[in-house]
Amino acid sequence: MYLTERPSAAAATTPPDDRRPAPGRRPLAALPSTVLVLGTVSLITDVSSEMITAVLPLYLVAELGLSPLGFGVLDGVYNGVSALVRLVGGRLSDRGAGGGHKTVAAVGYGLSALCKPLLLMVHSLPWIGAVLAVDRTGKGLRTAPRDAMISLAAEPAARGRAFGVHRAMDTAGALCGPLVAFLLLRAAAEGYDAVFTVSFCIAVLGVVVLLLFVPGRARDTARRTAERAPAQPRMPVRALLGRPEVRRLTGCAVLLGLTTISDSFLYLTLQRRLDLPAGWFPLLPLGTAAAFLLLAVPLGAIADRLGRRRLFLAGHLALLGAYGLLVAPLTGGPLLVCAVLVLHGAFYAATDGVLAAATADTVPEEVRGSGLALVQTGQTAARFVCSLAFGAAWTAWGDRTAVLAAALGLALAAALSARLLRHAAPA
Repeated sequence: MYLTERPSAAAATTPPDDRRPAPGRRPLAALPSTVLVLGTVSLITDVSSEMITAVLPLYLVAELGLSPLGFGVLDGVYNGVSALVRLVGGRLSDRGAGGGHKTVAAVGYGLSALCKPLLLMVHSLPWIGAVLAVDRTGKGLRTAPRDAMISLAAEPAARGRAFGVHRAMDTAGALCGPLVAFLLLRAAAEGYDAVFTVSFCIAVLGVVVLLLFVPGRARDTARRTAERAPAQPRMPVRALLGRPEVRRLTGCAVLLGLTTISDSFLYLTLQRRLDLPAGWFPLLPLGTAAAFLLLAVPLGAIADRLGRRRLFLAGHLALLGAYGLLVAPLTGGPLLVCAVLVLHGAFYAATDGVLAAATADTVPEEVRGSGLALVQTGQTAARFVCSLAFGAAWTAWGDRTAVLAAALGLALAAALSARLLRHAAPA
């Protein structure tokens, strides 16, 4: 699936993402070391970041007394500011010689690590928002270069599986982070201070592993192919949206992102509906992370065989099911919690790495970081808008009505996205 009239030599060797890999695919153990090391970095970093994510909603709403609208603003900052810098990170990493992707990713990971202890020092809405904005700036800088390194290291026919393995390792950290936060809240007298301090130490470890073990220059099939081919001129970022496939994929990511409520709001809705004790709140992300961990690799392999865009849309139907359970007049306590969190984890397993793999198939190697950043920016900016709108809707109408509105919007967005992709090449 290629959109240029005259594809580059490197792109011409890449099979469409809907082609099934040849029999005798490489086993998981044969994945490039770059994918596995980056997965380790993400695992460590996610332990750190999910410790914060697990306690932040309760810390801000219960400890600091923010309203749902105020939390919506901060949650939008936390999830949306990275959209402002992802294109910068992608473009800088594409321009960097040799280790450009690694350098930009390291700066991003370092910025996020430095923000963890700052949360101990600020207690007002503006300052908390500023710290979270810097933290998300770091995430925005690192995401596209990291995903570019994965896509360049993996065989084209196995990109979905490579991203699935990376996301599974990332999610293993997400599984451990809330558990560590839960134990610290129960064991430490000043629980929140302990969570922020330990989170910082773990984040620093992730940066060290990145610097020491991730190669500065990708050793991959795509680069070896490029070495045999004549140099190609770099494509301006603005030209990416001129490609119909990139434009359609970005449009779908935006449409669906506008109706994807944040994890924090979903967990707060569950906590309020079931009146869970505050001490148990950090455990809610564990259900999502466990389902994500179990499903990321198999769904990534399924995406390689059956089509990445199709699975991306199917993942949003799982999210729609989670919304339906939140607003339905059901009882069942633990069963309801498990069902919502499993659907939530399935949504991430079918969309997160799958979208990155689908994007990599539509973008030439020389602007891989920029192309990934473009699609991710559209999705993240849309989710930023959704957080603000959902916080306002919760404040005005209550949590259940706000979730119902999001569910109706998601159903409409999924239908429009399916129609938009119907005219695209099979994927």
